[in-house]
Amino acid sequence: MFGWGTKTISTGELAEKLASGKRVLIDVREPYEFAQGRIPGAVNIPLGQLADASTSLDPTAETYLICASGSRSGVAARQLKKLGFTDAYSVAGGMHAWHGKVKR
Repeated sequence: MFGWGTKTISTGELAEKLASGKRVLIDVREPYEFAQGRIPGAVNIPLGQLADASTSLDPTAETYLICASGSRSGVAARQLKKLGFTDAYSVAGGMHAWHGKVKR
């Protein structure tokens, strides 16, 4: 857990989840960070825009949030939890810990 009841997942666990089927992966970094390298299939919704964008997301879907180091994704997971999302996970270590494919 990432404090305050936030669910976390390691980058290794995320790789397994992504390989096993369709999951929602939201990259909460800023667009310039996202453009420098992202996990294939990730959708970029910067943290500051997440609350507004959440109305177009399924609150019951497994939702994984990633940022550069795990800090912003923790904030994002707590934010979504307050909005009624039941399966929102922060990716521990963020892109710094990701060893899988990166699209540039």
